[in-house]
Amino acid sequence: MLYDEVEDPAETSPDQLSEEYVAELAAVVDSQGVDRVADESGVDRETVAAIAAGDADGTAIQLSDAAAILAVDPDAPAAEDVLLETRDHLLMGMTTAVLDVDTMAAEIDADLDAKQIQQKIEGRSPMTLGEYAMLQHFIASRQR
Repeated sequence: MLYDEVEDPAETSPDQLSEEYVAELAAVVDSQGVDRVADESGVDRETVAAIAAGDADGTAIQLSDAAAILAVDPDAPAAEDVLLETRDHLLMGMTTAVLDVDTMAAEIDADLDAKQIQQKIEGRSPMTLGEYAMLQHFIASRQR
């Protein structure tokens, strides 16, 4: 699930995490069908079809859309619960790694300032699956 621990950050990259997350979405679409996922998640059919075809990457998928797609699986938590868990996971990881948003902004390779990172983590600004993977990977790499 999106909020699972990154087992070995030294052996993976943010891009690999993002690819794993897209593959997780593709598995839900494969098992539930493009039409059902699009209808129940509220995510546009074109995006869902691209995920099913393997033509989507995490930079084009909003975290909120990913959560909505995952929630279509009857065994998955509700979309809002997934979003809350992902945010909580980032915040708890920052606490464990003794990180603040200023440090993250200075050290990650992205065009995000501390305020933007904070807004994304708190859910006040949209975050892509790729951004989530980048932040999650960075935090995990600092926890070890």
